[in-house]
Amino acid sequence: MLKNYFPYEYLDSPFSIDYQKLFDKGFRGIIFDIDNTLVPHGKDSNPNVDSLFEKIHALGFKTLLLSNNSEERVLSFKKNISSLHISEAEKPDTKNYNRAVEMLGLKKENVVYIGDQITIDIVGANKSGIPSILVKYVGYGLTKKIGMRRHLENLILKIYSHSKYQNRLGKISLRKNEKSDSKSPDNTGTSKRRILFCEMNPFFYWISCRKETALRHLKNFFTKEKFAKEISDDKLPNLVSSWHNALIKKGKGIDPVLQANKADNINLACKKISGLVIHPGETFSFWHLVGKPSPKNGFKEGRVIEHKKLIAGFGGGLCNLGNTIHILALYSPLTVTVIHHHSDALAPDHGERIPYSAGTSVSYNNVDFRFRNDTDQNVQLLLWCDNENLYGELRSEKEFPWTYKIAEENHHFQKEGEKYFRVSKIYKETYDRRTNELLKRELNWNNHSEVMFDYAQIPAEQIV
Repeated sequence: MLKNYFPYEYLDSPFSIDYQKLFDKGFRGIIFDIDNTLVPHGKDSNPNVDSLFEKIHALGFKTLLLSNNSEERVLSFKKNISSLHISEAEKPDTKNYNRAVEMLGLKKENVVYIGDQITIDIVGANKSGIPSILVKYVGYGLTKKIGMRRHLENLILKIYSHSKYQNRLGKISLRKNEKSDSKSPDNTGTSKRRILFCEMNPFFYWISCRKETALRHLKNFFTKEKFAKEISDDKLPNLVSSWHNALIKKGKGIDPVLQANKADNINLACKKISGLVIHPGETFSFWHLVGKPSPKNGFKEGRVIEHKKLIAGFGGGLCNLGNTIHILALYSPLTVTVIHHHSDALAPDHGERIPYSAGTSVSYNNVDFRFRNDTDQNVQLLLWCDNENLYGELRSEKEFPWTYKIAEENHHFQKEGEKYFRVSKIYKETYDRRTNELLKRELNWNNHSEVMFDYAQIPAEQIV
């Protein structure tokens, strides 16, 4: 059917898309082709592509790279990008399009596909029931076979330009007076970032937060996702992972009252979560369990991050709890489905550097932390506070056949303009429990965190 060859939209490049408009239309996941869509064929990612993915993730999108190329090629491309991927996808076969949607944990109507080839990318997406966006290809060194295919696609585009199937997603391209992030096909240009509505003033920020909170409530109401809610006093027998960290931070510029309030907030939230049993197929949602962190619900003012600044706010410190739960999930086979990051440099390190000592962000209720139990057994979260420390355990009915490690590489601080940033790459490694063989190593976080503490406390030997 000819309709399967017609994209929902036809735009210049991935850099000419207004992703905020896509988000406002209800899309939450983006599947990208790589070669000739994001970069010339065989080329690695570049700073502009990396920046594009950071922007997309900051808006709240989940991403997945779907490529017919090899695993080695995809891993080489995404070395600076934190994204799911499927290699050797055999597009336009619909099998891996459907698998991609499952990996994103979303419905097809909330996912959009972006690619450069009609007969491969667009046909596969359309047949899978996924809205598709065609972009002009970055055409370098094309083979004769692909060149012939392009001639066919040009003919299809002429028919498409006179059809009723154009602009099915509405106006999602950047306006002419809004510069895209790219000046040329190989995306080497730069431009000034567009100021978002929420950044214009504090009142607009408040409006944006309320809008996102309302949208999250609405999405939760209609979702088919099954949230874990059973609390049990009976502890599951097998310890999967454990973690603990200090609740009270001390140092120059750190308010002790806000630190004490943070500890109270975390203790209150722990009591709402501890003992939770997550059955197979169920999802853990931080805010689904904790509820609104308001004074009415017993929460106090602690430190929160707003517009990259540390200020006092009700429920402050709950990111610390979200980070602890994230670490427990990282050292397990559980599938993290929603994750947001803030600065991993809120306070100086005391003692040995520990990856993921901070960095997981939660903010009621649109900035959530979620994971799904895709295993064949129940797991359980235990959380408690004692002697100014937060403790957490993840337990299961029986031992899993894998073990996990978190590895950090190239950790340092660097100055960019007038600011300093903590920079590192954090990997999750999966091992066979019996043989200790490394089975999988994947980039979990390309850490680039603005330093939020006194620059004088940055260890001089760690600045490069």
